[in-house]
Amino acid sequence: MSFDPFQIGSVPVGGPTPFFILGPCALENEQFAWDMARSLKTIADRTGIHFIFKASFDKANRTSVGSFRGPGIDEGCRILGEIGKELGVPVTTDIHTEDQAAIAAKHIDLLQIPAFLCRQTDILEAAAKTGRAVNIKKGQFLAPWDTVHIAAKMRTFGCERFLITERGTTFGYNNLVTDMRSLYWMRKEGLPVIFDATHSVQRPGGLGGSTGGDGELAPILAKAAVATGVDGLFMEVHSDPENAVSDGPNQIPLEFIEDLLIKLVAIHNAAH
Repeated sequence: MSFDPFQIGSVPVGGPTPFFILGPCALENEQFAWDMARSLKTIADRTGIHFIFKASFDKANRTSVGSFRGPGIDEGCRILGEIGKELGVPVTTDIHTEDQAAIAAKHIDLLQIPAFLCRQTDILEAAAKTGRAVNIKKGQFLAPWDTVHIAAKMRTFGCERFLITERGTTFGYNNLVTDMRSLYWMRKEGLPVIFDATHSVQRPGGLGGSTGGDGELAPILAKAAVATGVDGLFMEVHSDPENAVSDGPNQIPLEFIEDLLIKLVAIHNAAH
């Protein structure tokens, strides 16, 4: 089985090369978002990749009640929408409720459904009915072959432009493991598959009041995923991960991302 190629703005899905979803975990402030987007756009132009800029307006599932959340949906989506128009790149962000789908869709090219909500029929339907493309994170509790039921829901709701993102599977307490076989199995079902290299190396709640992770493994898993075969790659990138307000241990330093992208494209070309 296979899916019909489609576009998310200027980015082709199902083309001869994978595309990239890149950006910081959280929309820390407006200037930071613009600086990251401009830097990544420059790198994308130099390396010749297609990319979608990512940042979250609300970190709604943080470990601690005192953790940074973000600017909220109205301000966050305004910032992302302006970045997308100015730089000519599609933008993506998470939504957390059905009501947020229509609000975000006014500014956002790709609506993202968090992993914990991947089976919530109402939010999938709300996202599908906006007419925007939808990226659904595969739950850490879900078998890869069970994503066909998510796909069936999206198609029932009239959405053919959707992605399924692998982001690791719960492996005991405070740990995740990535099974590269899942990429093959989901693509075999005709689903467009994205690999999330940075969330796959999380250790949820591993720092007590916050999430830890093995960020040095993200590039390694990204290379393995590209060699296995994916339609796109998701990587969170930060100019100063040690001082990031969210998920710092897992984000790839901005200074390393260009070299990694070049290697990933070369791996894809050699393997496929």
